[in-house]
Amino acid sequence: MSDAVSSMMAQDVASRSLGIDVVSSGVGEAVTQMTVRADMVNGHGIAHGAFLFAVADTAFACACNSHGPVTVAAGADITFVAPVHAGDVLQAHAVERTRWGRSGIYDVAITRAGEVVAEFRGLSRTVAQ
Repeated sequence: MSDAVSSMMAQDVASRSLGIDVVSSGVGEAVTQMTVRADMVNGHGIAHGAFLFAVADTAFACACNSHGPVTVAAGADITFVAPVHAGDVLQAHAVERTRWGRSGIYDVAITRAGEVVAEFRGLSRTVAQ
């Protein structure tokens, strides 16, 4: 894990409070993991989409900050593919697709035991320093 990612995650109270762990990270990619808790389930008995977004967003943040300069989300989109339930262990694998200037595009596959449950695409923007 790069120093930039380690420093960012050390300050990330939100991800820590959700139980999101960084499994691995490298230049332009990262894998995060989270177990869906009972308090993350909505009135339909499935995980609230915001929690799937969160585990993907953390992987996205690690991947786009792996280059060093502070980088933030400029936008993101998620598509839910399959329902997720309490007790499910999710992994989010972020991969850099392209970078140009201060912008980048990252795809994140969210899986449960190898099955894709959601796909996320993030647009990053490096903050001028």
